[in-house]
Amino acid sequence: MLLVDAEAAVSAAGPWEHLRARDGWERPLGATDDQCHLMVQAMESWFLADRSALASFYGQGFQEGSLPDNPRVEDVPKSDVLEGIAQASRNTQKGTYRKATHSFQILAAIDPGRVEAASPHARRFLDALRAQGADGSNQSGQRAT
Repeated sequence: MLLVDAEAAVSAAGPWEHLRARDGWERPLGATDDQCHLMVQAMESWFLADRSALASFYGQGFQEGSLPDNPRVEDVPKSDVLEGIAQASRNTQKGTYRKATHSFQILAAIDPGRVEAASPHARRFLDALRAQGADGSNQSGQRAT
């Protein structure tokens, strides 16, 4: 499975169509829409679904009020998400949000249930993972390729 930032709002019928229209990506031979998943509009959009995890990660000085105030996290433009997180974190001991330094630690800390509830694309991705089973095999016992 491929999981990639959509980089923008998704209006295409499927994930491969979005990636073709926006970025010129071609669907690999044999790939299905079930094998492609989008973080809408960016991974950091998912962080907005669990503000308490963000506040806990950054600690004292985190300004939650600087975050975009839209519970529909997929509708918040990527630039607003990134600017909001940067502003909210700028006065913390960890400093202003830096993707290379902070993103995967935050991703590990957020509650997947909150992300799934706030993001239809995240729900689609998690449903696909559950359908494959914890060991990567699908319900018929075949390994995913």
